[in-house]
Amino acid sequence: MTQAYWDAFFQLHRGLPREGPGEAQEVAWAAEVAGVKPDARICDAACGPGADIPALLKAAPRGHVSALDKVDAFVQQAQDSHGDDPRTTIFCGDMTALTGPFDFIWCAGAVYFLGVTKALEAWRTALAPGGAIAFSQGYWRTDTPSAAAQEGWADYPEMTDEAGLRAQIDAAGYDCVATRHVSDKAWEDYYGPLDQRISQLRPNASGALKDVLDEAEAEAALWRAARHEFGYLLSVVRPR
Repeated sequence: MTQAYWDAFFQLHRGLPREGPGEAQEVAWAAEVAGVKPDARICDAACGPGADIPALLKAAPRGHVSALDKVDAFVQQAQDSHGDDPRTTIFCGDMTALTGPFDFIWCAGAVYFLGVTKALEAWRTALAPGGAIAFSQGYWRTDTPSAAAQEGWADYPEMTDEAGLRAQIDAAGYDCVATRHVSDKAWEDYYGPLDQRISQLRPNASGALKDVLDEAEAEAALWRAARHEFGYLLSVVRPR
């Protein structure tokens, strides 16, 4: 991608509440399923602007959340929102190099950068004994996705169904404790503010910014039209 593309991307995304589908209720569900204790040490891997930090802190009110992302602008936004809480450490870092020990690793929508098996293998040594990982990952909800859906995910040929995700989890040496389909509300909590920002920027958009707005608009439209064909699966897993 060119610098002009990334400048336009951050013009669109800077200041948005979240960088992918998610809602507090799903964090709470995953933490309960994983048996997260009130004093748990939690990692929010690829935290984006920190949308899930409050829910993670609520799950472990006497614990600590270490939140990291590789994008400086998102880390700064998370620090501005949550950095004053002594229960948080928010920093720019590489999610492939987690050290821990963590009782719970949370990763919303970013495992696809590594691949499920590779990510889980990399994080095994960062988990404390008895620890668990929760992550959301794109998957097919049908055996016959439409041409439009397939085109929308053409940049991710590793896309698979729930059985395929479970096989990737198993290949990493983990057991799947529970799964849950990420809700429509979680997607709208992401796309709603994005829609508003697109509307604000659209009147004067040209060049790279117009291209970025078109891309984001098409992505949201595809999910709304084909949400029965694909989505995110939230999985809670524990190493064997």
